[in-house]
Amino acid sequence: MLYPLVFEPILQHRIWGGRSLETLYGKNLPPGSQIGESWEISDRPDAVSIISNGSLAGKSLRWLMENHLVELMGKAEALNGRFPLLIKILDAREKLSLQVHPPARLAAELNGEPKTEMWYFAQAEPDAEIFAGLKAGVTEPDFTTKTHDGTVADCFHRIPVRQGDAMFLPSGRVHALGQGMVIFEIQQNSDTTYRVFDWNRIDSEGKTRDLHIEQSLRCIDFEDVEPSLVQVDEPLEVNGVRISTLVDHQVFRVDLVEAQTSATLQYSLDRPLVVGVVTGNASIQFGGEQIDLSTGKFSLIPPNLPQVDLIVNAQSRLLLASPR
Repeated sequence: MLYPLVFEPILQHRIWGGRSLETLYGKNLPPGSQIGESWEISDRPDAVSIISNGSLAGKSLRWLMENHLVELMGKAEALNGRFPLLIKILDAREKLSLQVHPPARLAAELNGEPKTEMWYFAQAEPDAEIFAGLKAGVTEPDFTTKTHDGTVADCFHRIPVRQGDAMFLPSGRVHALGQGMVIFEIQQNSDTTYRVFDWNRIDSEGKTRDLHIEQSLRCIDFEDVEPSLVQVDEPLEVNGVRISTLVDHQVFRVDLVEAQTSATLQYSLDRPLVVGVVTGNASIQFGGEQIDLSTGKFSLIPPNLPQVDLIVNAQSRLLLASPR
């Protein structure tokens, strides 16, 4: 029988990254490197998560998908044979490129993969902002012209953000993180990104990164004007904790759990559940055993367990994500 799984993080150097994942979450970053992403749960061809706990330590998420598919996935659907979610923590010390991800109707034609995602802002500097969607009045010809004269950023809708905000990004929505924030990202298992503009940035070798104007123009939803941050309905109160649904989409669901006092939530699952600790601590109890999770840690709970108790410590915030 499978059990709640913890994985080794996969650290990714990014030109816009920093060192916050070390100071905030104790990630062991290589000296002198700008680490922009920690891939916490990944079943990508070039980046596969390795189990770090229990009797399956050393096995990979790919191995689980190939050998224990039913126990791991339950009623959830694999995505092209792979685990359907990719879970990350991002440290944006500088602005990311203005970009878009392909919708499902175009992805295969463009030799890419569809990608819908959401951001939860774990840290944000006082003047932090994101780019999401288009400003009112921007037309496709306007946008196209500005991609060639270096002013395309003027077409993007800007949204101030603070710690605790969330943003949903369906495929086709142009977007970018601004500087000075750390986010938890939950997304479809895809690594297809089309860059519209990269701020004329030069890497350590004196080169600019590739842009993908033609592909971007085909993917952008030009009807997507001035979207808002996630607006949370009245949260559900359970055993002294508040549970708010941040995203309920055909690809995945994400809930936010906020506890003022310690509490226990009981689950009988029919699909995998990813637990990520944004602040504080939590524990997962199953079959007389327990896994402890500190801030910045994740666990993948398979649905083959008859019951799982999620113990949320006081003053803790968790994200719970499950694929459809």
